[in-house]
Amino acid sequence: MCRNIKTLYNFEPPATDEEIRAAVTQYVRKISGFQKPSVANEKAFNTAIDEIALSSRKLIDSLVTKAKPKNREEEAGKAKERNQLRFGKAN
Repeated sequence: MCRNIKTLYNFEPPATDEEIRAAVTQYVRKISGFQKPSVANEKAFNTAIDEIALSSRKLIDSLVTKAKPKNREEEAGKAKERNQLRFGKAN
């Protein structure tokens, strides 16, 4: 799966429509093999993004958990630490 697609569920504040659309766009690019579709495929590409974004929003809104929401800044800090351990510190 594409590494750029991040978990969007159970964050405070909740995922925005723009974040969902960005993740969906990455997904559609990955499964279609197109970074940017041709004019002939553009309508199908954009329709897929619209439909999957709507389904993704419905999914995120309908999920339930007893876990407390994650803090975006804390999660970003943890990811940065993991990357530093994995790849070393940047110069």
